[in-house]
Amino acid sequence: MSESEARFSVLRQSADPAAASAIEQMVREADDAALNRVNVIDVARAWGLPFEKVLDAFLHAARLGLFEMQWNILCPGCGGVLNSNATLQTVHQHDYLCAICAAGYEPTLDEMVEVSFTVSPRVRKIAAHSPHTMPMWDYLRQMYWASALELPPNPQFQEMMQKITIDWTELAAGEKATMSVQLPEGFVILFEPVSHAALFLDTQGEPTRERQEISVVFNRVQAPTGKREMRPGPLRLVLENRTDTRVLPALFVANDDLHHMMGNRKQFLTAKQLLTHQTFRDLFGTEILSIDQRLKITNMTFVFTDLKASTELYERVGDLAAYDLVQAHFGVLGDVVAQESGAVVKTIGDAVMASFPSSDRGMAAVLRMREAMRKLNVDRGREDLLLKIGIHEGPCLAVTLNDRLDYFGQTVNVAARVQGLAMSHSIFATEPVVRNEATARVLADAGIEPVPMRCTLRGISSEYTVYEIR
Repeated sequence: MSESEARFSVLRQSADPAAASAIEQMVREADDAALNRVNVIDVARAWGLPFEKVLDAFLHAARLGLFEMQWNILCPGCGGVLNSNATLQTVHQHDYLCAICAAGYEPTLDEMVEVSFTVSPRVRKIAAHSPHTMPMWDYLRQMYWASALELPPNPQFQEMMQKITIDWTELAAGEKATMSVQLPEGFVILFEPVSHAALFLDTQGEPTRERQEISVVFNRVQAPTGKREMRPGPLRLVLENRTDTRVLPALFVANDDLHHMMGNRKQFLTAKQLLTHQTFRDLFGTEILSIDQRLKITNMTFVFTDLKASTELYERVGDLAAYDLVQAHFGVLGDVVAQESGAVVKTIGDAVMASFPSSDRGMAAVLRMREAMRKLNVDRGREDLLLKIGIHEGPCLAVTLNDRLDYFGQTVNVAARVQGLAMSHSIFATEPVVRNEATARVLADAGIEPVPMRCTLRGISSEYTVYEIR
């Protein structure tokens, strides 16, 4: 048995068998492009399998060395990959510049960081493992634009690119070249996808027969995107590559076809979704962020739970029985959290902190938690487990605390304080959670009418509108 076959054997035992078999078949039979920057949402839909199970299988495959995870910084404007990272630890906090959009963007884990999977070169060698040997259109399709764009299939993609391309060339390291073209009226972009350099040519006015000339040097220092006013007519481009690898400069006509392609987006797996996925935290939770890293999340939902009167429980039933009960409650809550696309961040005594990618999933989870605790009590014939629950959503920072991925900020503080308002069997939710349309549908489907109240939260100066979910 080969090393890869042995790993696939382990994958079939650790992940959903159907998803594991689909991944194995994909590695053996799919073309190279399909194994580069795999969009898990896409393949789950294509295979007709639950997304959660497919994601679990890819995470186990990455842990086994069958695939490599990539954390790609996406431009929210054009969908290009501004930077690709092997780990989240190498994603920095300062702005990433997009040459095509002539703008800088501070990365946020729920909007700009895509997580994809590429087959390991130890398992199968594909073209993307040697990107500097890829043909121009393959490089643009597979390396510059991410799986967040709905690109047309080949050969339609190449035909479209050729339609909007005036000319392009390939320059080896240290090489110079001259490109002689006829500039049309309109907006033209000289873009180089390897070094991410761009020059805008605003071509307008009376056509000229006189040759215009521009010199461009490509290097590893990304200069701000420049702009030149030109006239329709002949242009001589002098290009010099001062990088240590080849570059692929091209002149693109910035027309409706280009804008439509860059605006044709699809769903992709975000870093936030992955951080709130329980299997990811179980497999990679200690490898996420460096100790001084702080990455923004624009919106995350947090749930805090705690057992009421746990001290009295220990006195009443004894340490051993109480411990077993508390562990059973942890197990039930953990299952509910995972089933609603969430993750347990940590447990503190008898309390649980969990995160969810959206407030509707968080609300669905807390309703199921309350019902699960009722069932546990019914099975025991007494109400020993009285769960207090609070839920809030908002911006936060992803950080490392006590060698584990954690979250920091006022949103976390408010969620914890809201839980402190709850009595037995009660759920308290903040106004942003309840007013979310998807969350409102969850509550309506459950026949629940939240009851509002104004209150002051301990340690927080401003008043909050909080809703009791009875």
